[in-house]
Amino acid sequence: MRDFTFCAPTEIIFGAHAEERAGEAVVKHGGSRVLLVYGGESAKKSGLLTRVEKSLMMAGLTVKTLGGVQPNPTLSFARKGVLLALTFQADFILAVGGGSVIDTAKAIAVGAANPHTDIWAYWTGKSAVHAALPVGSVLTISAAGSETSDSAVLTDDSRKDKRGLNTPFNRPRFALMNPELTFTLSPKQLACGVTDILMHTLDRYFTPMQGNELTDALAEALMRTVIHYGPAAVQNPQDYQAQSEMMWAGSLSHNNLTGLGADKEFAVHQLGHELSGRFGVPHGESLSAVWGAWALYVYKEDPARFARYTSNVWRLAAATDIDSAARQGIDATIRFFTSLGMPTGLQQLLGRQLSSSELCELADKCSRGGTRTVSKFKPLAKEDLLRIYTAANN
Repeated sequence: MRDFTFCAPTEIIFGAHAEERAGEAVVKHGGSRVLLVYGGESAKKSGLLTRVEKSLMMAGLTVKTLGGVQPNPTLSFARKGVLLALTFQADFILAVGGGSVIDTAKAIAVGAANPHTDIWAYWTGKSAVHAALPVGSVLTISAAGSETSDSAVLTDDSRKDKRGLNTPFNRPRFALMNPELTFTLSPKQLACGVTDILMHTLDRYFTPMQGNELTDALAEALMRTVIHYGPAAVQNPQDYQAQSEMMWAGSLSHNNLTGLGADKEFAVHQLGHELSGRFGVPHGESLSAVWGAWALYVYKEDPARFARYTSNVWRLAAATDIDSAARQGIDATIRFFTSLGMPTGLQQLLGRQLSSSELCELADKCSRGGTRTVSKFKPLAKEDLLRIYTAANN
C-alpha cells in the first residue's frame, strides 16, 4: 500500500424521512442561525422545503432561505449568498439539493468566514482557506458526491471559467440522504448522475500508482454496482433499491475512498469543466462526451491497467492480447454511456462540431495558457488536450 491520509468526517443519516431530522442534525453540529440554500421551484412544490424548514424551526433555529441556484453553480450567485449570510449573521449553511446547491453552500460558507477576501481568490489558488462556516446537506440527487467530498466547483460566469477547490474545510458536517427524494427526477438528470458517479471513480482508478490492491478492489466493486443499478434507476426512478444503491455509491465515489494511496488524476473532469463552463452543458454530459477520446489517447501508457478494468469491472472474457482487452473495456464504457442516452462526442453534446479555433481555445484554457499539464497517468500538455478535444469532435 502507498502512504495516504484519509479523513471523512461527514455524518451520514440515510433512509426514508431522513430530511425530517434536519433540525436535530444542525443543533448537534452547533448551528443556531441557518441560511438554507436551495435550487429551483421543485423543492417548494414537492413540499421538501416546508418539511425541512419545519424541522429546523421545531428545533428552535432561526432560518433564512436563499433559492435560485442553477446547474453549474455561478460565482455571482455565491457572492450574493455570502452577503446574505453576513447580513443575516448565519452560523450554519444548509444545502437542500444536489451538487450545485451543495457546492454553492460551501462557497458561501468559505466567504462568510473570510469576509475580507473575495471567494474567487480561493478557487483560483491565490489564497488558502483557513476557516469556513459549518455546512450540512439534504441530498436530492445522486451525482456529484459533494455531500461527503472536500471539493466544490464554481463557474465565473463573467469569464466562463470553471474551477474546483479542494480543502478539508469543504467537508460537510452531515448529509441527510433519503433515496425517495430522487423519485421525481427526470431520466436525463438520473443518467447524468450515474455518469458523474462512475467518472469520480474512473478518474481515480486510472493512475500510475501500483500496489493499492484493496483500494482498487473497492473502486471496482463500486463501478460494478453503478453499472448494474444505474440503468435500473434511470428506467424506473421509483425503484428504491436502485436509487438507494446509487445514492450511497455517489457519496463513496467522491469522498476519496476509491483513490486512497494515489494522486487524484481527474483529467476527464478537467476536460469536461471547460465544456460545461463555456457552453453551460450538464456536467455529466460533458464527461461522457470526452471520456472515450481521452481513454483511446492514453490507454497505451498502461494497457494492462485498462485490461484489468475490462476483466474486473465489466467481467468480460480476456482477449488474446492486452491491447485488445484494454480496448474491450473502453468500448464497453462508451456503449454504457450510449445506453443511458448520454453523448459520447462533442457533436452529440452540442448539436454541432466545434471549429478549430474553438477547440484551440478549450485546450488553451484547460492548460491555463500552456502553463500546466493535466494528469500523471499520461501527462497532457496543451497539444495533447487539443488532440483529445479534436478526436471527441469527430
